[in-house]
Amino acid sequence: MRTTVTLDPDVEQLLHERMTARGVSFKQALNDAVRESSTPRVDYFFETPSRSIGLRYDATKALQIAGELEDEEILTKMRAGR
Repeated sequence: MRTTVTLDPDVEQLLHERMTARGVSFKQALNDAVRESSTPRVDYFFETPSRSIGLRYDATKALQIAGELEDEEILTKMRAGR
């Protein structure tokens, strides 16, 4: 596709630097820049720090407790329906 684009002077300078550094045409430098800008970056790392708030919880019985609570809820609903 052929189109006319008006570039800001700083963008034009960036494209000329890319052309020189990579030894490519203006068209190729522009196409590469557009492609790179639309590709998600994966060169970052995000980490959320954690801190102890002093609670001690044994997660080994979490499923058992959840099951018991669910059973109680079911029995409560069944009794209410009588």
